Amino acid sequence: MENATPQSTSTPVLFETSPGKILPADIGHQPLVLLELIQRLKVRDVMTRDVVCLERYIPLWEAQRLMKEKHISGIPVVEDGRLYGLISKDDIILAIEGGYIAQPCGHYMTTKLVVLEDDMPLSFAIQYFDRFHFGRFPVLNRERALVGIICQRDINRALLAELSEEFNRMEKSSARTMQQELDTSTYMLRDFPVAKYDFENVGKAANAIQAAMIERKFPTKIVRRVGVAAFELEINLCVHSIGGVLSWQINNGRSEIVATDKGPGIEDVAWACKYGTSTANEWIRSLGFGAGLGLVNVKRVSDEFEITSAVGVGTTVRSVVHIGTPPESQGT
Repeated sequence: MENATPQSTSTPVLFETSPGKILPADIGHQPLVLLELIQRLKVRDVMTRDVVCLERYIPLWEAQRLMKEKHISGIPVVEDGRLYGLISKDDIILAIEGGYIAQPCGHYMTTKLVVLEDDMPLSFAIQYFDRFHFGRFPVLNRERALVGIICQRDINRALLAELSEEFNRMEKSSARTMQQELDTSTYMLRDFPVAKYDFENVGKAANAIQAAMIERKFPTKIVRRVGVAAFELEINLCVHSIGGVLSWQINNGRSEIVATDKGPGIEDVAWACKYGTSTANEWIRSLGFGAGLGLVNVKRVSDEFEITSAVGVGTTVRSVVHIGTPPESQGT
């Protein structure tokens, strides 16, 4: 993160909050349990809420003292709950070398910031760390007030804790499944409209599907596979089309998800389904989407996978997961 030109700022700066689908480049090879956790958690579930802050008039040497005392490498500059900039360890080093360590933080703070919002999926944060190579990101709420800060250590700690809890739940679920026969006669049918670029609500359909399956005590592996397929297809409808419908039904021992849109269509379906390829335009890629993993992940978790598309007409993707014992190759 580069230092801004020394200046005194009297109004909050503008921040880049472009959301994107932020999955690491090798996420397609990760266990489903980790992929599902990354999709399910929000930034607010992971961030540090007790944030050490400074006001603009505080001298840089005070920022240096706090960094040393709190074992942190960056401090937001905040007044009345609004974020104005950030002082990093690099800023302190430059101040010592330049002989202006007694100057106010507001004159030398970094104001070109990239921030996250607290209701973004955790996957967004992971992609931001991979894309921008910053040590931390301030987190704002919808009112643009600073509510936390997130670093890679926060993500690692949260994922380890969640994985531990998840494995405990899996053990209990496996024990219950061995003691009872799965009822495959359940019938359910639900449609979820998905709007173009509706990042605020994306993921809600997948969460509702998983919640319904959990309530009916379907095995954890089955729920996770269906949830991953639903999330990826929901993201695709939101980002790559003009909107569409995600339909889900359970019938005759099968869970079937069909994503239908009237978007631009795909010229080469076989190519689009390969790992790392994407039809996303440059703007979509700049937001962090278009990594070429969505359809790959859907195909990986599906027992049956089908996609049809026509340029200028739209695309339909069908994913079926058998509710019986999943293939061993699907993993956890």
